[in-house]
Amino acid sequence: MTDSADDAERTRRAELVLALRSRGVRHTRTLKAMETISRSAFVPGRLRDVAYADRSLPIACGQTLESPSHVATVIDALAVGDLDTVLEIGCGSGYATAILSRLARRVTSVERWRTLAGNAERRLAELGGASNVAIHLGDGVEGRPQQAPFERILVSAAVTAPPSALLNQLKAGGVMIAPIGDADGQRLTRFLKGKDGSLDEATIGAVRVPPMLAGIAASL
Repeated sequence: MTDSADDAERTRRAELVLALRSRGVRHTRTLKAMETISRSAFVPGRLRDVAYADRSLPIACGQTLESPSHVATVIDALAVGDLDTVLEIGCGSGYATAILSRLARRVTSVERWRTLAGNAERRLAELGGASNVAIHLGDGVEGRPQQAPFERILVSAAVTAPPSALLNQLKAGGVMIAPIGDADGQRLTRFLKGKDGSLDEATIGAVRVPPMLAGIAASL
């Protein structure tokens, strides 16, 4: 980028943070992390002029990058601590992964699309400072038991009920955020796991995201 382009990018990120604060995003760490990440780097080149618009954008494999306010709301509700390990189900473009890398001790992401996983790894490498991230091609329904338990789990796609395998990988006292519902709409839900394995759930708001699909995508 030229100096003027760099300045414009920084201005857009600062304006995004102000907008998110006005929308109720409350954790300073969330806002600071989002201000360090260029959203433009995670969208197709033809869409970079609208990278910071508060809307979802199409990415490869027929998937979407959710709006900045959605990403901020989800990550803010997750309340990631700097010593936490995070499991992300569905890295997509890698934008949320990059933000989580600024907040957590370690981020493990499971992606069913080979192209998306590869693209996200490349973008994170170019970004720098994301050495605490590992992206794996796999079935998100199964999670990543090899690295469990996790203090935080973020499910990007909609499920009709919280997957038992993921709940089993959530540490006692840990938090999982997931959209619960069907194609007609979902409730963004926060699950807090008690020491006895019980779940305390709270609805954060209404969302509409694509459903989770089991298995690894056959192509792309």
